[in-house]
Amino acid sequence: MRMMNKLSYTLKEYDSFTKNPNIRSASYHFMPESLFDQLEEFVLSNRQESATGTDPIELMTITSKRGIGKVISARNYVGMITMTNGTEIEILPKLYSRNDESSAGETKKVFLHMLRSLKEMPFKHFNFSNLNLEKHSILEVFIRMFIEEAYVLVKRGLKSAYTGNQDNEYFYKGKLNFSEHIRLNAAHKERFYIEYDIFNVNRPENRLIKTTIELLRKVCSSRKSRKDLHILLAAFEAADFSLDHAQDFAEVTSDRNMSEYGKILQWCKVFLNRNSFTPFKGSGVAYALLFPMEKVFESYVATQLRGALTYTGVSVKTQDRLHHLYDDPRRFSLRPDIVVNSGESTVVLDTKWKLLSSTRDYGISQADMYQAYAYHSKYNARTVILVYPWTNALSEIAMPIVYRSNDGVSVQIRFIDLTEGSGSIGNLGALIEEIGDPPNRR
Repeated sequence: MRMMNKLSYTLKEYDSFTKNPNIRSASYHFMPESLFDQLEEFVLSNRQESATGTDPIELMTITSKRGIGKVISARNYVGMITMTNGTEIEILPKLYSRNDESSAGETKKVFLHMLRSLKEMPFKHFNFSNLNLEKHSILEVFIRMFIEEAYVLVKRGLKSAYTGNQDNEYFYKGKLNFSEHIRLNAAHKERFYIEYDIFNVNRPENRLIKTTIELLRKVCSSRKSRKDLHILLAAFEAADFSLDHAQDFAEVTSDRNMSEYGKILQWCKVFLNRNSFTPFKGSGVAYALLFPMEKVFESYVATQLRGALTYTGVSVKTQDRLHHLYDDPRRFSLRPDIVVNSGESTVVLDTKWKLLSSTRDYGISQADMYQAYAYHSKYNARTVILVYPWTNALSEIAMPIVYRSNDGVSVQIRFIDLTEGSGSIGNLGALIEEIGDPPNRR
């Protein structure tokens, strides 16, 4: 955990907060009771029903441990939470290299690389080598990227547009609004209530950017970034703040003349919607930017796999909805994460953001294996592959792990070492080529 002058926490998945000051542990971090209670309220306020109707989806889990008391644990959601009193909580994914648990800086680098695969994220080609990731939080990295895009836009010049205006003036131009003119000016013959257009920068795109700048000024902890945001805010002085984000996003112009606004408006969506997927609520939290690691991991594996498969005639589909568990009536949709088709051959992959262990069946859930069996049957697959992140708890276990049944179903368990970049995915691609026996190899 990182502590600085301003109360700031950096923890990894499966670490926990406790308000018991007597607990001293690498995985348990003390948090003052008032702050703990605010975080608990935030977690409880954002519970969602799962799509399957089973356990609710939680940003963090709240449990009670004997000898410790109530604890709040980081699970599955990774990113940044800023409390109303300025306290920052950074949550990083739990990653392992072949030798040991990854450092905070290495973990951030890998996580940011994974985020590039998400369509919602606007930094596909950003170079992180100039940033000290040990020192900067994920939110600060995002803010720096936004600032760089905003400076480029300001240097090119803000786009203007005609916007409608209504006012009671001493001059006449545009169109007279008769009803308002009669109501307001019966005793003021020198005035005209008119409607006319003004050519200025107060268009929805600039309003959204200005609103994002003001938001980031409130949650930014870097002195340099705050200074840059203050300068940028002055550049947007002639634009209003956005009073209705959804309406302004709906009115954004996406033609060729506005192409330079594309990336920075993507950043505005990320920041103004609080994250790329769902808005959060909670009175004790000023800002939250959290990403579900299940979705990030799935997107990353699919994106890297498309680049790793080297033969023609192959298709990679995500969240495929071709089959249902029952056909009459057509019910209980099957939705595997990744389906690879090549000619008559099909390989189904399901990504699982879970750390397996050396226990019996390695901690693989029975429900996941039932699901894999159904995928194999319905897709007539050569095999089903469950893909997990690597953990060094498996270093002594013989690989590969394969389950076979007498009716021809096979399920393989494979691991991705995320610290290896595309190398580990390349091995998975080679495996699929071997299994698929594609007819059109290059």
